[in-house]
Amino acid sequence: MTDEDRALRTELIEACRSMNRLGINKGTAGNISVRQGDGFLISPTGIPYDQLKPEHVVAMSWDATFQGDVLPSSEWRFHRDILRARPDLNAVVHTHSTQATSVSILGHDIPAIHYSIAATGGSSIRCAPYEIFGSQELADRVVTALEGRRACLLAHHGVIAAHVSIARALALAVTVEELATQYLLCLPLGAPPVLSEAEIADVLVKFKTYGQQVPQVQDGLRQAS
Repeated sequence: MTDEDRALRTELIEACRSMNRLGINKGTAGNISVRQGDGFLISPTGIPYDQLKPEHVVAMSWDATFQGDVLPSSEWRFHRDILRARPDLNAVVHTHSTQATSVSILGHDIPAIHYSIAATGGSSIRCAPYEIFGSQELADRVVTALEGRRACLLAHHGVIAAHVSIARALALAVTVEELATQYLLCLPLGAPPVLSEAEIADVLVKFKTYGQQVPQVQDGLRQAS
């Protein structure tokens, strides 16, 4: 294991622990992946986050083969398919955060109730139809729901957030939970007013120059060529 490999595995482990500290996940329900070399690293199935070591993180290839005896997350299929279909994304965070999962139980998309929804790439957060966890059918639904987006809900299941780095994907998962909370608070008062496509388009443009601007190499991860 190279120093670079160990550092990336350690970052993934710390992000798993952060999900629970941030209150967007409980136990080992969530999972995280990150692009690496000719494949990706993914959190293992069923190992408590506080027990994770770098060697527990599973290195997988695009053909679903993996190294070592530790089994990958049962959700490896949608992690693989997202990263394979979206060279603009380097990391995927999956959580069962309470508010966003509640919206997913309703089968609702989250509309543009707040301009920060633009952080997910568009004017809504789509809800992918229900398929059983770990299945190829779910992976297919997820890739479709993420078209033109960086986040989606999974009906009766949870949330996916993806970005150029683990840190950015984790932050986006927090944003999705905030938006879901706002949406649920609005619903008892009726259908909330939403921002128009044109208004969200303006926010998307403004976001391009918001905050500290960084080159294509972010958080130690090279953008896919």
